[in-house]
Amino acid sequence: MLKKKIETALNKQIVAEFYSSYLYLSMEAYFDSINLKGMASWMHVQALEETTHAMKIFNFINERGGRVTLGAIEKPPVNWKSPLAVFENSYKHEQMVTGLINNLADLAVAEKDHASQIFLQWFVTEQVEEEASAQEVVQKLKLLGDNPPALLMLDNELAARVFVPPATESEA
Repeated sequence: MLKKKIETALNKQIVAEFYSSYLYLSMEAYFDSINLKGMASWMHVQALEETTHAMKIFNFINERGGRVTLGAIEKPPVNWKSPLAVFENSYKHEQMVTGLINNLADLAVAEKDHASQIFLQWFVTEQVEEEASAQEVVQKLKLLGDNPPALLMLDNELAARVFVPPATESEA
């Protein structure tokens, strides 16, 4: 049985994960509007990942006998001054999500909820990859500076990213 404190915190995280997906869809729309289709595709993959994260938590709450209660999703920004600004926002956002996940992991320890501790370790590990992925693009954008041909090359590189659903427990 899922403890009420954990259930409440996980429900808040579902909203945070859906907001993340919404944010990345907004970033995708921005990149589409400036014809950077590879960056738009990268953000689309990111949005799919975030939706998957939300549903993973959704299913966990249900499996543990809890009650999912969905909250409102805040409107994300819609404009940025540059591709670099978008990816810097993405990196900063992932750092914030890491903090939320770490707080959840700390709560699971404090509540002595071993199943939630194990479940949340996947998210702790995932956030390392999430931050590294966004930071890598930020660093590349800073290196290329104001170089349109290099920007187009990076855009082409980012188009290669594809969504790979996480393995289910039976596949892991």
